[in-house]
Amino acid sequence: MNILVATSSRHGSTREIGSAIADTLREAGHTVDELKMEEARGVEQYNSIIVGCAVYMGGWLPEVRAFVERNRRPLDSMPVWLFSSGPIGPSTPALDARRLEESAGLSVRDHRVFPGKLDRRQLGFGERLAVRLVKAPEGDFRDWEDIRQWARKIGAHIGSVSVRPG
Repeated sequence: MNILVATSSRHGSTREIGSAIADTLREAGHTVDELKMEEARGVEQYNSIIVGCAVYMGGWLPEVRAFVERNRRPLDSMPVWLFSSGPIGPSTPALDARRLEESAGLSVRDHRVFPGKLDRRQLGFGERLAVRLVKAPEGDFRDWEDIRQWARKIGAHIGSVSVRPG
């Protein structure tokens, strides 16, 4: 299967999760492209897509909605998985995922929320202030085995999915 892993990541943590997912799928024999959300074009060439987004201030980055709007038609004809990374404080990534599904008419197979990574040295002034206000702990909280296990489940499922004709 030809799979796209498209991520939107402000400081790279979500992109690293996307890379781990892509590597796991490649190990299972799938052909996988990894692209930044804003670079992902021609999605109709893929059989399945995994969309990953960093969570900031309780929600997804705007690039995800733009990506879905830009690719509404091809996304409607393929299996789609979503993952969110790095929620701190009050978070609504599941609500964001549901809104994307409803607004775009997507048939999302699963949405997972993975803990992220917080390195204050990478943050701008406003981000550092927000992190301080919500008392977010610094560190790398990603569970790589959980991420790879989710990717393996996707890989097994993709092998049995029949893609709707476009």
